[in-house]
Amino acid sequence: MDYGKFKYEAAQKAKESRRKTSQVSIKEMKYRVKIGRGDFDTKTHKVERFLEDGHKVKITIMFRGREVHHPELGMKILDQVAEHNNHLAKVEASPKLDGRNMTMVLAPDKRVQAAAEAARKKALAEQRRAEAPEPATGGPTGNGAAPASNDRPTPAASAADDKES
Repeated sequence: MDYGKFKYEAAQKAKESRRKTSQVSIKEMKYRVKIGRGDFDTKTHKVERFLEDGHKVKITIMFRGREVHHPELGMKILDQVAEHNNHLAKVEASPKLDGRNMTMVLAPDKRVQAAAEAARKKALAEQRRAEAPEPATGGPTGNGAAPASNDRPTPAASAADDKES
């Protein structure tokens, strides 16, 4: 066997295996203890998009001044974020206080995402079935088609009526 050919094929296999891998990076989202509802919703939606893309997300609660003496407020925010994204992710690193910051890491959970996707598709199919019109039966043909109505004037006839006026 030719050594050059062997080297080339090995390089092609390595290249192909690198192509199939996905780069998982850690994204970070910072929250404050006194965050408003709108800001919380915006940041949490961004976290959700990161998780859908397959990235891990590090959530940091930043404390200022006397806020550090109330870690339960930070835990409350982290619990809300985890609960909001429980259909996409699992908590990889539980919340811990590190100086003036409290951190938690969420990782995308493929099994939970697949189950949520299947449930969503099933609900959508049920909704479509419920909204589908019932097949109408009746009329002399029995095919359910409504008889055509000739009560409405055609566009050409209405244009002729306008000219007469």
